[in-house]
Amino acid sequence: MEKQKMSTRYMAVVAMFSAVAFVAVVLSKVIPDVAGFLSYEPKDVVIVIAGFIFGPLTSVLISVIVSFVEMITISGTGPYGMIMNIVSTCAFAVPAAWFYKKHHSQKGAVLGLAMGVVLLTVSMLIWNYIITPYYMGVPREKVADMLATVFLPFNLIKGGINAGLTMLLYKPIVGALRKAKLVAPAGGSVKKTFSPGFTLFTLVVLLTFVLLFLVMIGVL
Repeated sequence: MEKQKMSTRYMAVVAMFSAVAFVAVVLSKVIPDVAGFLSYEPKDVVIVIAGFIFGPLTSVLISVIVSFVEMITISGTGPYGMIMNIVSTCAFAVPAAWFYKKHHSQKGAVLGLAMGVVLLTVSMLIWNYIITPYYMGVPREKVADMLATVFLPFNLIKGGINAGLTMLLYKPIVGALRKAKLVAPAGGSVKKTFSPGFTLFTLVVLLTFVLLFLVMIGVL
């Protein structure tokens, strides 16, 4: 009975995270695109937080759900866009959640997110080179010319923003879910101290990447 209760609670929380991630996609449509087709979406923040709580496979599950719903509702890029969304999100969220699961501490969270940013940036260079010519209808040579000047800085900045937001929002969100008894209480071995200095550092990093993004979209 308890196992069934836990399974029902898990499905409810996954559905909630999926809904919030999709709302984040919808709201992000007001943000100008980079180079006319690269969109910043904060859904990765929601998905990596879910992965921090339940593990990397949950990040994969929510990524597939949200990307599929996006494809059949508001996206105009079809299956290619869905594939790219899944790869992008999983490249960031899965290694971050995996590393945090192995090293359940503030340092583990930071290193996991840094790993996610690097893998996101590298993987999207490869996948954009392979897939973008098909769904954008442009020569691969043109895509190759954009790798270092557009795709690399965009994904690095996107990953940096999402990592910063995750570091700021994870503790309040998981705390609220524990109070609502939607998430199990923290174990005694978890290092829970997130210092004011760490918060200040996170804000500086986040602000830096936000300013870089504003430069990319021509606001600054």
